Amino acid sequence: MSVTVDKRGPLFDGRAEKAVADCCDEIEQKVATIGASMIRTRMNDVFKKQTPFYRFKNVAAKEAPGWKIWDQEVIYGYWLEGIGSRNKTTRFKGYRTYRFMVGKIEARASVIAQGVVVTYMGRMG
Repeated sequence: MSVTVDKRGPLFDGRAEKAVADCCDEIEQKVATIGASMIRTRMNDVFKKQTPFYRFKNVAAKEAPGWKIWDQEVIYGYWLEGIGSRNKTTRFKGYRTYRFMVGKIEARASVIAQGVVVTYMGRMG
């Protein structure tokens, strides 16, 4: 009796590995992009004085090793968040938008990831 093993397909030619890497990259990008949108929406809801300039400076950006959501270092961003030095000496303690939204974005991340994974399953064999 003899057994012959044929090593062909996505697992052996690198397609599955590439699909997994591409899938992870797309998940990171989508979570960051949707997260930035969620943050801007919250800002729209909580800001007493609307500042569209600041809202739209909050973006998702690719930065090694992954993606980040940031306000592009707008000078008064720390104050609006409530972590600036002036927040200690004034009545305004900040909106805490980023700190509040971290949990919301993390909770939604698995749903976003599942949607992306489904599209990549076919490529992995």
